[in-house]
Amino acid sequence: MKCWFRLSALALSFFFASPFAPGGATASAQEGGSPRVQERQRDDVTLPNGKSQKDEMLKAEHEQNLKDAAQLVELSQGLKDDLEKNDRFVLSLATLKKTDEIEKLVKKIRSRLRHN
Repeated sequence: MKCWFRLSALALSFFFASPFAPGGATASAQEGGSPRVQERQRDDVTLPNGKSQKDEMLKAEHEQNLKDAAQLVELSQGLKDDLEKNDRFVLSLATLKKTDEIEKLVKKIRSRLRHN
């Protein structure tokens, strides 16, 4: 009987410590947000025009990703054309150079996306 009371007390303590409990982490989220959100708000710098510096940086990175993706499409189409007109046993150095450029461009885009 004592063991049952201990288990139920333990279960209740876990319930009230969980984020789904009435006084758990959700109450702190309503008061000011999670610590990560509070840290993000504290570290955010406002530009003279009133916009957030992080938002402007994200916007610039997004635009650069779009430009790089368009360039990637052009390079891959050129690679496809080169592969179609060449013999199956012979590849030109220009074709191999295009594959290297595609790889570098993909790595740039991937690193920018992971950075966010």
